[in-house]
Amino acid sequence: MFSEYLGIDSDYVIVGLAALVLILFIVTIVNIVQMSKLKKKYKKFMSGKDARTLEDVLKERLDEIDDLVASNKANKKNIEDIFATLRFTFQKLGLVKYDAFNEMGGKLSFSLAMLNERNDGYIINAMHSREGCYTYIKEIIDGNSIIALSEEEKEALEMAMKSKDE
Repeated sequence: MFSEYLGIDSDYVIVGLAALVLILFIVTIVNIVQMSKLKKKYKKFMSGKDARTLEDVLKERLDEIDDLVASNKANKKNIEDIFATLRFTFQKLGLVKYDAFNEMGGKLSFSLAMLNERNDGYIINAMHSREGCYTYIKEIIDGNSIIALSEEEKEALEMAMKSKDE
């Protein structure tokens, strides 16, 4: 009756409904399998543990996280302190060896420039001769000296100032 009114053959309706039932049956089986897997995972998670021990485990993990956060803060402060200290340490070096009096050979004299991050520091100049070794020190402020520098000292200073850039 209804199928005659719409002009649809009842065989097509029955086949369509059977296909729909089959699809729903397959979807139901897939859902059952997924629920079974989920139940197994839940049982494995909860096995041997009651709510109290699970709560204790969670509290223990949270305490460990708190300890890690505190440790991280301490490490960060220590690193900041180290970097603050490093600004004043000698980080840049330049060394030039030379023969001061052209009589000894072996280039036993040297100029050593030692600078910090801001190019402040010292140049040590040691001149070696037959009579002895004479050592001088000159202060360097912002890459400059108020006392005139020898060629070797200038070279050592230039080498030191470029050493951090490389």
